[in-house]
Amino acid sequence: MSEHILMDGAAIARTLARLSHEIVEKNKGCENLCLVGIKRRGEIVAARLQALLRKFYDVEVPCAGIDIGLYRDDLVSGYFVPDAKVNRLGFSIDGKNVVLCDDVLHTGRSVRAAIEALFDLGRPANVRLLVLCDRGGREMPVSPDFVGKNIPAARSEFIDVRLQEIEGEDALGITDRQS
Repeated sequence: MSEHILMDGAAIARTLARLSHEIVEKNKGCENLCLVGIKRRGEIVAARLQALLRKFYDVEVPCAGIDIGLYRDDLVSGYFVPDAKVNRLGFSIDGKNVVLCDDVLHTGRSVRAAIEALFDLGRPANVRLLVLCDRGGREMPVSPDFVGKNIPAARSEFIDVRLQEIEGEDALGITDRQS
């Protein structure tokens, strides 16, 4: 299996900078804005966007990660009831414009779970979805508001997002699992 790199560290940095400006444009400023990243890589994407908003706009936008493990439809059974107290953002999302961040959008199931988790924590004014990569293949009616890169991928292909904070490098690659 060989990996084809689609975005290197510089391309990811440029993409996140562009996305930070798109967030401000769509939100008409930074007022009432907060970032929530789906753990683990979405949380890193959100933290990087927070730093870019601080750098470009001199604002401190609330930012946190959300754990969706208890909300996954493929994990929940009749014997297991999710407990919303697991997620504590450190700020209220009531009436806020929430930008929900993730690394890769595929089926939409993670996003559905994250939205459910968010609404257990409060009632945002709106929720917009930001993804570093949209690979297609939706199983849920989910569409991103902000997209770093559209990469149509076959089911046999794997999108690999590596981030400095976890793997020690920034890269986005695609690998065919059948090769």
